[in-house]
Amino acid sequence: MFTGIIETLGEVTARIAEDTNLHFTIKSSLSNELKIDQSVSHNGVCLTVIALSENAHTVTAIAETLQKTNLKYLKTGSQINLERCMQINGRLDGHIVQGHVDQTALCIKRAELNGSWEYRFKYDVSQGNVTVEKGSVCVNGISLTVVGSETDEFSVFIIPYTFEHTNLHEVREDDLVNIEFDIIGKYVARLAGKSLSL
Repeated sequence: MFTGIIETLGEVTARIAEDTNLHFTIKSSLSNELKIDQSVSHNGVCLTVIALSENAHTVTAIAETLQKTNLKYLKTGSQINLERCMQINGRLDGHIVQGHVDQTALCIKRAELNGSWEYRFKYDVSQGNVTVEKGSVCVNGISLTVVGSETDEFSVFIIPYTFEHTNLHEVREDDLVNIEFDIIGKYVARLAGKSLSL
């Protein structure tokens, strides 16, 4: 489980295909602190560390993960948001994030607002996911507050620190991002749907 507070940016140094899997080697400032079999959020995707080398770690994304996320578009040199799992005795600064990406969304707007940035994302509503204003959403592993919410779109505002210390500064219009919708909202939507069908 994660909080959506990004610890550091990593850089993809290798991408190796094996059958339907992709192995990524990532160089980062926290790689030396990891251990084999540890869960780490990569752009919001919970992946298991399978190998360690100096200042780098390797993870594997299987076909299911590659189909639902933007990881298949990572190249050597791509920056990736990293967060280790939450400690039980720590503060929950973001919101409860599972590291299970629900789907991708398309960036349809990026605007600088004289000290902050507005991003707007469009997603496929056929999967039953929803956002609400002032609710939480996880974009590429980053815990963010929804500012504007419509049926198939939502917007967020980004402060300079988040813009500079995550890979959001690389996201442009027509780019895909990973989205994990709020777990509480998903349960409420599912239960409401069941009650309406009774």
